[in-house]
Amino acid sequence: MRDVAPQWQHDDKPHEECGVFGVWNVKDASALTALGLHALQHRGQEATGIVSYDGARFHTHKGLGLVGDVFGDARVMATLPGHRAVGHNRYATTGATLIRNVQPLFADFEFGGLAVAHNGNLTNAETLKRALVRRGCIFQSTTDSEVFIHLIAISLYANVVDRLIDALKQVLGAYSLVALSRDALIGVRDPLGVRPLILGRIDDEDGGAPSWVLASETCALDIVGAEFVRDVEPGEIVIIDNDGVRSIKPFGEQKSRFCVFEYIYFARPDSVLDGQPVYEARKRIGVELARESAVEADVIVPVPDSGVPSAMGYAAASGIPFELGIIRNHYVGRTFIEPTDQIRHLGVKLKHSTNRPVLDGKRVILVDDSIVRGTTSRKIVDMVRAAGAREVHMRISSPPTTHSCFYGIDTPERGKLLAAQHDLKEMAELIGVDSLAFISFDGLYRALGHADRAAAQGRYCDACFTGDYPIPLVDHEAEGGDTAFIPAA
Repeated sequence: MRDVAPQWQHDDKPHEECGVFGVWNVKDASALTALGLHALQHRGQEATGIVSYDGARFHTHKGLGLVGDVFGDARVMATLPGHRAVGHNRYATTGATLIRNVQPLFADFEFGGLAVAHNGNLTNAETLKRALVRRGCIFQSTTDSEVFIHLIAISLYANVVDRLIDALKQVLGAYSLVALSRDALIGVRDPLGVRPLILGRIDDEDGGAPSWVLASETCALDIVGAEFVRDVEPGEIVIIDNDGVRSIKPFGEQKSRFCVFEYIYFARPDSVLDGQPVYEARKRIGVELARESAVEADVIVPVPDSGVPSAMGYAAASGIPFELGIIRNHYVGRTFIEPTDQIRHLGVKLKHSTNRPVLDGKRVILVDDSIVRGTTSRKIVDMVRAAGAREVHMRISSPPTTHSCFYGIDTPERGKLLAAQHDLKEMAELIGVDSLAFISFDGLYRALGHADRAAAQGRYCDACFTGDYPIPLVDHEAEGGDTAFIPAA
């Protein structure tokens, strides 16, 4: 559910749930956190929040909207003093976009205050929530993230880290957490490492103790002048306090199943994931796509912005010129006109327009990252044909999206996914292209540095393409969902 902007305004794309950021031992911690959240804006645009600690008290400010709107006023930042802070950008996959659902969530416990920011989705949240309510817990939000708060509250362990471990051992799902207590900044990745989290460092110019940063992506380090240290490992808890950084691994060794869609679409192109630059990975995907699905054409045109690096790779491999035949309007915000049926039909033109001289009379290859419902793809194809394109071919830098994600990505139910209901020929007819091709699994994994799909088996979560869900879907199955849990290979 989303109540910031009407449904028609949202892209026909999957959406991340959120981005998380935390800093320790830095002057103006809330200002650095706001900068970090600004760099992570692509991971969630509906709401944002920061909790800071000044050594005596916690301070909180949250709001609906973009980081610049919520934290653009110096008077707001002045209410968030302290040398440590955590922040969160939200895109709602569970729970409506209401102020009570905006994170970080904060609660006072026996050991003191704790702020928690969560990226991902718990697959047994409803099951746990029902049990907690029977025990007398009172939920203040509708987000699954609040389950962490109540599990920590009822834990019988003495300190915050042990209570957090106790809570984590009861939840299932994909998650990265940053949490702030009076004494520590804590970062956590789920045991399979589906969602990203990285550790950064800012050295003190006067030789004092360094500052530490936790963030969803490396692009957030760049904006605050932090040096990348390493990825937080799957199943690892990183604890940052006045004694430095220490690590706990309470879950035992498990194979990583990092979300492959981070490379295809979600992460910012200038980020580095698991040692691999996203921009270069997307260009290599385009190269593989060109090798697999060549077609005679006059021009390669990306569907902006996520299709740009793959289109560049496709153009380089094919020798066909790369041109910006579709221009994206980056300043589309909330609608300023009543969304009538006519406006809904024209909604895609608020975000995209064609560059007619590039398209007129040409055989065009459109390169995009994915097709979900197919509604936006159809409208873009229609726009390109209206601009005079003689032929329109579409190439997609991911395999067909045939299954819903339950691990923190906002995708439609399976019955609304175009590739789950139609074969390749039918899809091409429905979106109105002369030909349609998706990258193969072998091509995708070659682009990510593996010889083929078999070489990458078990390293990534690709459930949205395969239905191979590595984490049990407890709540979904309890509700009679149509996707059974399939054990990881």
